[in-house]
Amino acid sequence: MQKIYLLMSLGLFLSLSTGCLKDNCDATIRYVTMEPVYQTASQFRNNKVQAIPAQPLVNPGKIYFYKNYVLINEIREGIHFYDNSNPENPIQVAYLPIPGNVDMAIKDDVLLADSYVDLLSINIGNVNQPEFISRTEDVFKLYGQGPDGAYLVNYEPREIKEFTTCDNAGAGQPWLRENNQLFIDVALFDATAGFSSSTDKVLNAAGIGGSMARFTLAENRLYSVDHAQLYTFDVTDPGQPVQTSSQAIGWDIETIFPYDQYLFVGSQSGMHIFSRSDADNPTYVSSYQHMTACDPVFVEGNTAYVTLRDGTTCDNFTNELDVIDISNIYAPYLVATYPMDNPHGLSLANDHLYICEGDGGVKVFDASDRNKIGDRLQAHAKGFNAYDIITLSGENAMIIGKDGFYQYDISDPKKFRQLSVIPVQAQ
Repeated sequence: MQKIYLLMSLGLFLSLSTGCLKDNCDATIRYVTMEPVYQTASQFRNNKVQAIPAQPLVNPGKIYFYKNYVLINEIREGIHFYDNSNPENPIQVAYLPIPGNVDMAIKDDVLLADSYVDLLSINIGNVNQPEFISRTEDVFKLYGQGPDGAYLVNYEPREIKEFTTCDNAGAGQPWLRENNQLFIDVALFDATAGFSSSTDKVLNAAGIGGSMARFTLAENRLYSVDHAQLYTFDVTDPGQPVQTSSQAIGWDIETIFPYDQYLFVGSQSGMHIFSRSDADNPTYVSSYQHMTACDPVFVEGNTAYVTLRDGTTCDNFTNELDVIDISNIYAPYLVATYPMDNPHGLSLANDHLYICEGDGGVKVFDASDRNKIGDRLQAHAKGFNAYDIITLSGENAMIIGKDGFYQYDISDPKKFRQLSVIPVQAQ
């Protein structure tokens, strides 16, 4: 296996501990290398897609709501199914292992889920006994391949200790270059976001999905994005998806949100708008450019709400909410900017804007006047991590974060009342 170093694609991380004398001394370098993990197509395609008994929530990703069920992705591992008929007591009914799964959507009781480079169709009419229908192979271009044709599917950390001398120019600094390798202080490593390669962002990287979704349904089409491509599938028969197009749409693409006849694509450089007038071949309409930052989007009426945040994978120190006028879809413009702490996913319900603030929980704003949002904080639920949120009819909020899955009663936005928690369990 080949290690890839920072500035080439992938980061190495270190901490320096020294007991230096004035003249000569040694320094111990502790760092983590990220070893590439490969799988052949036969390895992940030979796994039988079949539900197993409920499993603990360990590393939650995207959430999806369908009928009275909540689906929670276990990043690159599978999907948890919860009966949410009573939001105060969600009951896990099954777990569906799917290698490489990150995103999902559901149409007519058919679950559409990615499995590395493939798209799976699974009948979930009976969530206790999902039935595999079909596999559409090699439709996603995200994963690179090794010389033997195996797919690069992940990276695993491996800690290494090495020794240097204190007279090395980098010793004691947040970075050190030695033998043509660059090591970065572990303090600069964002444990939540992971290492800072663009590959991991897209590996890690809407029924109803959240604003962080990379899968979305619009009429009889499934649209999906990775870091550079927009994929379109005809899912008139969701059991037999037909890919109709795949087009390059830029770089550092992160999310997709459908509204009216348009697709709003969030990227680290801006919000891009595509028309669905030709449903099988979406066409570019316009963009709103912003500073380099992570960028989920939520749209309602003639307004788009975009959160920008910093972090290892986002390359900037911008934490704000941008409110954008899209009444002229060909010329979107900034209406207002409001400072935030570390905003992630967001949702709008009954003129109230719900913003996930990472480790800062969830903030609720009165958004009835988009020019005064920042001055109208209605509630702030703290004490948990919030990554994305789905609001249902202004009554219930579903929130996912690294700590677990939370549900809140939002019938009175000023009294953000917790209903239930499904906590993450350590392995």
